[in-house]
Amino acid sequence: MFSLDETGDRVAAVQMNAELRHAQLEMLSAQCATDRLRLRYSAEQLARHAHPDILRKAWTAASSLFDYYSSIVKQMPERDARISERDAREKLQSLTLSEAKLLDASERIGRYIREQQAHFLPVATPLSDEPRLAVASFFSPELLAQVRIAKVDPQKAPNSPLLGEAKTLGITNAAELTHPPSLTFYDVVVVYGELTDRALFHALVHVVQFDVLGLEQYTELFVRGFARTRLTSKIPLEAHALALEAGFAEGPAKPFSVEEKVRLWANQDRYSQF
Repeated sequence: MFSLDETGDRVAAVQMNAELRHAQLEMLSAQCATDRLRLRYSAEQLARHAHPDILRKAWTAASSLFDYYSSIVKQMPERDARISERDAREKLQSLTLSEAKLLDASERIGRYIREQQAHFLPVATPLSDEPRLAVASFFSPELLAQVRIAKVDPQKAPNSPLLGEAKTLGITNAAELTHPPSLTFYDVVVVYGELTDRALFHALVHVVQFDVLGLEQYTELFVRGFARTRLTSKIPLEAHALALEAGFAEGPAKPFSVEEKVRLWANQDRYSQF
């Protein structure tokens, strides 16, 4: 077992605390995953329907970690142990409440997107030849055949669903979310006004992101990004769409695969880097 001498090896102590910090981050990830379960399923549902072996292993791992860290805290000086335990409870409660709010907002946004997709799909139409040709070199034929466009009177444009969520998350400077020029509901693009080639391209980038990431991951990344940056233009999902849109505007005769670029960002986990 690795040990520190009585004089305290500073290098070893730094290494130990780095490893402890890594373990703490891993446990925080496990806490977040557990919060997802807590939000979506009741304890009774998990007890009744969860795979017994998986549930037992999760319980064993959690119990073992609790016993291990409790034994360490008990060996701390009494005053420091009380302070550490109190701080840990407060921080855990704060993180749990914050995480719960984010996950709850993500779920509501996801439901809203599904509802709006179903609402507009009956009145949406396939892309016509002219706009399809303008972006055909950047998107797959399958995606262009799948997407539907619904045009709505600009005066009837609703506020972004994130506007209400912003207030829930404590964000007050969200004026940019009012009356967006278009909204993408998975594969249905709702346009409030003129559909320019550039606006279409931008909307289709989001269609690709939905397709690659899936609705649940997309909405969670979007809400988390918005909570951290407080500006939609700085959310990685939106920033990437804006960058690809700029590339299209600068060189429409120089095609590239939007899907490849989106998959690259997804594989490199760049959509979660705020």
